[in-house]
Amino acid sequence: MSMDDMRNMDMGKSDSGENKSMADMHQHMDMPPKAADHSHSMSGMKMAHMDMDVDDMSSHAQHHDMPGMKMDHADMMAAADFKGKFWVSLVLTIPVLLLSNLMGLLKTPIILFPASQWLAAVIATVIFVYGGGLFLQHARMELQMHKPAMMSLIAMAIIVAYLYSVYALVTGMGMDFWLELTTLIDVMLLGHWIEQTATNKAGSAVEKMAELLPAQAIVIHAGGHQMLMPLSTVKIGDTVLVKTGQKVPVDGKIISGSSAVNESMLTGESRPVAKKVGDRVIGGSLNGDGSLQVQVTGTGESGFVAQVMEMISNAQKQKSKSENMADTVASWLFYVALVVGILTFVIWLLVTHDFDSALQRLVTVLVIACPHALGIAIPLVVARSTSISAQTGLLVRNRQAIEDATKLDTIALDKTGTLTEGKFVVNDYSDDRTLAIIASLEQASSHPLAKSIISFAKHQQLPLTNVSDYKTIPGAGLSGIVDGQPYLVVSAKYLKTQGIAFDQQKNDQLEAQGNSLSYLVHAEKALAYVAQGDQIRSNAKTFIAALKTRGIKPAMLTGDNAGAAALVSSNLGIEDVYPQLLPDDKEKIIASLLEKGHKVAMVGDGINDAPSLARANVGIAIGAGTDVAIDSADVVLVKSDPSDVIRFIDIAKATTKKMIENLWWGAGYNLIAIPLAAGVLAPIGIVLSPAVGAILMALSSIVVAANALTLKA
Repeated sequence: MSMDDMRNMDMGKSDSGENKSMADMHQHMDMPPKAADHSHSMSGMKMAHMDMDVDDMSSHAQHHDMPGMKMDHADMMAAADFKGKFWVSLVLTIPVLLLSNLMGLLKTPIILFPASQWLAAVIATVIFVYGGGLFLQHARMELQMHKPAMMSLIAMAIIVAYLYSVYALVTGMGMDFWLELTTLIDVMLLGHWIEQTATNKAGSAVEKMAELLPAQAIVIHAGGHQMLMPLSTVKIGDTVLVKTGQKVPVDGKIISGSSAVNESMLTGESRPVAKKVGDRVIGGSLNGDGSLQVQVTGTGESGFVAQVMEMISNAQKQKSKSENMADTVASWLFYVALVVGILTFVIWLLVTHDFDSALQRLVTVLVIACPHALGIAIPLVVARSTSISAQTGLLVRNRQAIEDATKLDTIALDKTGTLTEGKFVVNDYSDDRTLAIIASLEQASSHPLAKSIISFAKHQQLPLTNVSDYKTIPGAGLSGIVDGQPYLVVSAKYLKTQGIAFDQQKNDQLEAQGNSLSYLVHAEKALAYVAQGDQIRSNAKTFIAALKTRGIKPAMLTGDNAGAAALVSSNLGIEDVYPQLLPDDKEKIIASLLEKGHKVAMVGDGINDAPSLARANVGIAIGAGTDVAIDSADVVLVKSDPSDVIRFIDIAKATTKKMIENLWWGAGYNLIAIPLAAGVLAPIGIVLSPAVGAILMALSSIVVAANALTLKA
């Protein structure tokens, strides 16, 4: 990579904050333009034809009309107010408790007065409608999708309990289930609140993607007249002006000017790319040292950013459709309880010829079948697991990732910022004297390459001197006078264009090792060089070995060139390497692995990793990476240490083991209680009453909670 591709660009600064993603640069982002009529979907908005001082243009990133995600069942669950409804329902349950006989344990209610049963019925009705309404609504959605699960089982129990209690109150026959009904709703709300708290902390990756684009663009009209206009009004075919240091507002082709453009926030590649007439630029990238006139080929709705956003949304939607283990068990229990309940009613009616007794048996079966323990079995383990993970530097944002992590056979890894440090260091140089001169010249630059050289020179305790007549050489390097002598710090490409001799073989050798070279020139002679490159993380090799020991195959997915990728992979022992990838390339590779039946995790830190993080079974983001990557991931490594992936896998296995144990405890209660409630032991005088069933229900919930607390890191 030549110095022309890197110079005069402060990669560490942008409108959206410090660039945290340091990956290697792809030279060409040739995104095909969308059809022109696609960009006119915003044409209903009124054009703001106002002449403004374009020099005062604000580069802040605001919101744009971008493709959204339609609210579905999972979205509604995430938005439900389980917490608020739980506390209100719990408070209202207290008077119901005082007005009851504790599920038949007492001969008379704790508080008894005329119409006390009617007061209990009114309060229970409020809880049924207010707290139970959520379950009824979601149960309807499950049934509409022909996938009855936890919500359907809960809804069936509370509806039956409520209707039978009304029947008992009005007819005076049988016993009511007001307390069972209200406590059932309370426990279910609590379980789902815990689950929601543990799993619904995800931010909006789509919104953060939209913020990459500026709110306005400078449009050049006929005659060269410039107008600052809302980005939503810019159309394909328009010409926009992008000044030095401004964000590129659209995808397009350069028709005038040249510059070094920083695309790292989008592609994950750290080195700026030299752009000239005919080259393409991406909306959201940061312009460097020259003004550009760009003909629009893609707008806010049809450009590169919008395409990445769409990939994220689609992948996240697809993942949200997977069923968890508790829902699967609940689905079976729904059918079992329904069938057993109907058979129980028919058999008791035929045997006893007592409608009320048969009806009470039916209600007892259906109410007892409701999974109190099952409803909190998984959420309590997840809450415990996420707490332990947080203490060890792991932020688990998606519960399903815990289950999926135990089945992984492939982990795809971004290179820069994940397996490497993501920052340049000096790897080789000619000698101390010339390095001191280069470092002195670089003092006036804020470029990351310059900072790396200065830091290294100071560490070597080399003397730095003041520079006079400092100048930048657009797209090539810089010049200045040190100790009265004029010097240049430039790229190999500049040397070639100027006919200055240098060691081409040495240059090629160092570049093949993933280095970027700067040359010191004096009196038309190349005096020295300094080579800089990214560094492999110190524990990366141990991490890769640990993955292999666990039977997980590592694969490298990088936007870097094949040579640099091969260098890192050979040092770490990674056999599967995919170099020179764009964001959609990474996502396609992940999708391909999934189609072949692999269980895949993706580890990355850049916006270019966001679609593949969302697509993978488990998306793992480096904590120091971009907000979009983090918001697209299931797990965040807070310490930015990829070796924490091993810790996450181990915790996930322990968590899944506890989940299975709790499911057996929760479902085991039903396996025993449902037959007893149905009266299978009635011939020998043993019939499970609702009161005893409630006690067993409470005990199973206590066992499940205690077992969850035994989970250790």
